[in-house]
Amino acid sequence: MTNWLLELVPQYGLWLLAATTFLSCLALPFPASILMLTAGGFAAAGDLVLWQAFLSAAAGAVAGDQLGFWAGRGLGLSLLTRLRADPARDRLLARADALMDRRGVLAVFFSRWLVSPLGPWVNLLAGSTGLGWARFTAAGLAGEAVWAGLYVGTGYGFAGNIAAASGMLGSVLGMVGGLGAVLALGYWLFGPARAGV
Repeated sequence: MTNWLLELVPQYGLWLLAATTFLSCLALPFPASILMLTAGGFAAAGDLVLWQAFLSAAAGAVAGDQLGFWAGRGLGLSLLTRLRADPARDRLLARADALMDRRGVLAVFFSRWLVSPLGPWVNLLAGSTGLGWARFTAAGLAGEAVWAGLYVGTGYGFAGNIAAASGMLGSVLGMVGGLGAVLALGYWLFGPARAGV
């Protein structure tokens, strides 16, 4: 499927890019990252305009995020209401709501680009736990701008060498994610101990 989609980029370019990022944000298996890298390569070759490729990718992703958020708001609330009938689940879900209220914006932002496979599920969770739409949208816009900028920009910088661009970007994002995990673990292990001393 990936090769077939890549062959369509010169013909349908921006529309295909927006549709692919939209569908990938709904947890459908579409190779949005590869298409964004390819679109950046086509922009480097002069076949697409760089800012239009960026906006198409970001707009499709934001639209997918919004659909996921509102699906969570519509379907998730009725499910949560039934789950809250049990007092033990109610306490657990109350903790999840409080955590989403405190850290939801960060979860939305980082799940757009750093841990993007989690993005569709964070959209549903944000909608169902009642995260404010304005906060969700602001974090989503910022995160999708980073995602589209990284991939389209890297494809542009590598002038269409998708394998090299993908490998380099995967390594950089892996290092950033690993460093973030180490810092979070260090804070979790040593932050409270220092506060108590």
